[in-house]
Amino acid sequence: MDAALQYLIDFNWPMAIAAIGVGVVVGLTGMGGGALMTPVLVLGFGVSPLTAVSSDLITSAVMKPAGSVVHARHGTVNWPIVIWLAVGSVPAAFCGSLVISAVGELTGVQTFVKAALGWVLLLAAILIGVRAFIGMRNRARERRDGTTTRRDDAAVTKVRPIPTLIVGIIGGLMVGLTSVGSGSLIIIALMLLYPLLSMNRLVGTDLVQAVPLVIAAALGHLLFGDVDWAVVVPLIVGSVPGAVLGARLSSVAPSGIVRRALAVVLLASSLRMLGVSISWTIAAVSLALVAATVGWMWLRRAHGLEATFALERQKRDSVQDGARD
Repeated sequence: MDAALQYLIDFNWPMAIAAIGVGVVVGLTGMGGGALMTPVLVLGFGVSPLTAVSSDLITSAVMKPAGSVVHARHGTVNWPIVIWLAVGSVPAAFCGSLVISAVGELTGVQTFVKAALGWVLLLAAILIGVRAFIGMRNRARERRDGTTTRRDDAAVTKVRPIPTLIVGIIGGLMVGLTSVGSGSLIIIALMLLYPLLSMNRLVGTDLVQAVPLVIAAALGHLLFGDVDWAVVVPLIVGSVPGAVLGARLSSVAPSGIVRRALAVVLLASSLRMLGVSISWTIAAVSLALVAATVGWMWLRRAHGLEATFALERQKRDSVQDGARD
């Protein structure tokens, strides 16, 4: 009893609480697992980059299957796409740990992983904007043409084996190297390759393919990485219930706002990982916020929409009120 009480006292509760927040974001958006968890560990808790990557992958191997089971039961998974992605991503993810091991012997693994993580996080932040633009463009096309650009029927989607295989290889290698990509990078590539798939089917397909991907990467890091169970346990304790809570909130919370906040966090984290000073990081993030806001309003107007979603909703409500009158 005394040993159990002492374990609870010594338990890293701040890390578990941080993992809850990351889990909520993952449940809300399907993005941000490794892209948020690893920077939090490195920048917030002083964990070495390799240990952060290895420990986060073990956590993801526990967290990912829960969401994938839900989507599989609801039929929101395109299994042929999952298979082609897994054929490329699983061996590539395992090889990512081998690359880390080889590079570590030559130039220093921690420096390499930190730099790779910084660039991948920067790419993830940019691709969140790409994802939002694709969704906005499709909504504008639907309004203009009176058609739909997404369908839930997987039968209408023709699988493209070679491009899908390449996406799996690149995404798997990134996940094996940095733990980032299973939710933030691969799903963007799927949106570009399969624009007819509905968002829930895209998320379901991405979550299911991520299960063997992160398991392969986790196995590689168990063998060649630097797993710290004192880090893994608090992450699992926090992230699993956080992801469940986020999934339940996803039907009512404004996920668009969460994605914007996620992009800001990823941008700031990437710059810090790449060695940019705090003052320049704040300046760069502030400039990016202003430029992105103005640019987004211009893009919406250029595609025939109101400058903001709030104005669009207000106009739609006024039209509906006029029709009722």
